[in-house]
Amino acid sequence: MQFQCLSSSGDDSPWLVDGMLEGWIWKMAAALKSQHKQINVIIADWLTSAHQHYPIAVQNTRHIGQEIADFLEWLEESIQFSRSNAHLIGYSLGAHVSGFAGSYISGTNKIGRITGLDPAGPLFEGMSPTDRLSPDDANFVDAIHTFTKQHMGLSVGIKQPVAHFDFYPNGGTFQPGCHIMHVYNHIAQYGITGITQTVKCAHERSVHLFIDSLLHNDKQSTAYWCNDINTFNKGMCLSCRKNRCNTLGYNIREERLPKSRQLFLKTRAHMPFKVYHYQFKIHFINEIQGKQIDPTFTISLTGTKEDVKNLPITLVEGINGNKTYSFLITLDTDIGELIMIKFKWEGTAVWENIWDTVQTIIPWTKGTRRPGLIVKTIRVKAGETQQKMTFCSQSIDNVHLHPAQEKTFVRCEDRFPRQNRK
Repeated sequence: MQFQCLSSSGDDSPWLVDGMLEGWIWKMAAALKSQHKQINVIIADWLTSAHQHYPIAVQNTRHIGQEIADFLEWLEESIQFSRSNAHLIGYSLGAHVSGFAGSYISGTNKIGRITGLDPAGPLFEGMSPTDRLSPDDANFVDAIHTFTKQHMGLSVGIKQPVAHFDFYPNGGTFQPGCHIMHVYNHIAQYGITGITQTVKCAHERSVHLFIDSLLHNDKQSTAYWCNDINTFNKGMCLSCRKNRCNTLGYNIREERLPKSRQLFLKTRAHMPFKVYHYQFKIHFINEIQGKQIDPTFTISLTGTKEDVKNLPITLVEGINGNKTYSFLITLDTDIGELIMIKFKWEGTAVWENIWDTVQTIIPWTKGTRRPGLIVKTIRVKAGETQQKMTFCSQSIDNVHLHPAQEKTFVRCEDRFPRQNRK
């Protein structure tokens, strides 16, 4: 028999509800019950203690944590329920309530698992492990950080790692569909409280990501160990070797680590949130000497299941000389195995003017090929399958790319007819 305890925050902060149990709690409970028949879901209703001024609510997290610890001890004594089967799930302040429950429970044995859903940041950020949720509070602790960006001078969710595995979807700051650009939509739906709904959207996204992991077993989101979001956005962290990746949410691989591990992933704006991560590494040779190029490219992908067209790619830095560039591409759909790439330089008349200027300064004889970019190969790594592929220009004799041109790349081993291979 398993035991799930849900703890919301419920304080009177603008990003939370006012004095009622939040609607997601019932969705979470139903999702948990749908996964396991032999499960008890208990909701910790601490609205009276939580619906206070924030500093007082923070103080009350310790008292509620102690009560939950006492309750678990009572279960052990009365029905021999093992605390190792308990899974505490806490959102915002509720995450720290769960942590205190784990640290206050008596004896040497720990609670089985604690999941922190965007654990609250104010008055917890930078505190010692004994004063917040930490990996020491259970046999296994995981946390999902979705709104660590500062709001009115304070971070809503805690930014620092607080678990064995800390997940930072989309970098953990803003979430798709929750950007300030959507505030007008929220105002239309909620009135003036739409402003706070915009903030609440990202904070509460952690909850819906977890519910998503329960409802969509066939669309589990994979996250990858990385030092920071900038490195991740270059596609340089899509390795699953030596347990470098893990599954976000309920079905996580539980592994105790000596040090917190930070994992990153991208998501969609709505459920199911899963996307497919790809690293693209393209080696460019810029033939226009002394001239940095800042082009915009689009890429179209053909897979064994589906195709996607005209994905925009903007390089972080301009193209100089002879260099390999790495970037991340995410797809909302599973295209199957990638078999062909079309790569286009979205050029304009500006580039033709540059060409004319260069030709005026350094005239070429008639028939001489004009300089541009040389793109010989495109290397791809699929994060979800860990497959590595190399694509070569379909035309062996034409690897040059100019503005407004599109080149086709196929798997290098498929470029030549089989009968011509040696």
